[in-house]
Formats: sequence, C-alpha cells, structure tokens
Amino acid sequence: MKFVHRFAYYLIGLVMGCFFVALVFSGKDTRCNYFPNARVLNNLRTKPFQYSDKAIQVLNEKWIDTADIKSTLTHGDVDFDQSNVPFKNGKLYIIEGKTVKNQEIILKVVNYEKKAVLEEIIKKPADK
Repeated sequence: MKFVHRFAYYLIGLVMGCFFVALVFSGKDTRCNYFPNARVLNNLRTKPFQYSDKAIQVLNEKWIDTADIKSTLTHGDVDFDQSNVPFKNGKLYIIEGKTVKNQEIILKVVNYEKKAVLEEIIKKPADK
C-alpha cells in the first residue's frame, strides 16, 4: 500500500476519533484536574463556601472583596508545606493569591467534609 493511501486512512481515523471524543465530552461539565493544586482549589470551589467572623471583618475593610476571594480560589497557589493540616474536624489549606489591585493575599481555608470555611485573610506586606 502506498504512503498516500496509508496517510489518507490515518486522517480519516483521526477525524472520526476527534468527532467521537468531541461528541462524548460536549455538554458535560468535565474537568481535568491532574495536579494537586488544581484538585484542592476545585474541591474548595465546589463546596458551599462560608466566611468566619474574622474574615467578614477583613472584608468590611473594603481593600478586598469576594471577587478577589473567588479569583484566588481559581488561580491561587496552595502552599502544601503548611497545608493539609488537621484543624477543627477539617483540614487547613493556605492559599496565596492576588487582589484585582495586585495586592498579595493569603487565605486560610478550612476544608470540611460538606463545606469550606474561609477562616482568615492576610495582607502580605509589600516587598521593598
């Protein structure tokens, strides 16, 4: 069989395979969270999210808002050296991120079985 014929069969199979993969995954809410950071953040985002009294006090200071919290829970970095520690019947996670105004923040989130609670918001000091 000539190379042109083999290449044509390959392309036909490739197109059919891509079509079936697109058909299977379209319309589904599928995520490919292979890395630990993405898994933890996705787990925290999918649970009911609550704020502690201490976190609400910081949010009332107006230098940070809930959009910054959601952005950090989407694009932040989990500090695994300090995280995954047992804390009040859950596990404590330290997440570093930035606000819209480019202010670096640290979130302390407790991951319970049925909910996630933002315990504390810390403003990182600006580096000189």
